[in-house]
Amino acid sequence: MTTLLDIIVYGAMAAVFVILAAGIYALFRGGEFGRTWSNKLMRARVLFQFIAILAVIGAVWAKQHFGG
Repeated sequence: MTTLLDIIVYGAMAAVFVILAAGIYALFRGGEFGRTWSNKLMRARVLFQFIAILAVIGAVWAKQHFGG
């Protein structure tokens, strides 16, 4: 079970990194692309950061209660 939680945590962290990189790219590219995607990607980053934090909390809780 803890292996599954570890995969979820690392996957969420990777998703945050990819979205952050894409958002920074959109911000510095500018133009119509930047106006269209920069804010959307930064909002998605905040959502995925929240999911990643919940996954970390869940993994820590599960490891404390079920061992691992």
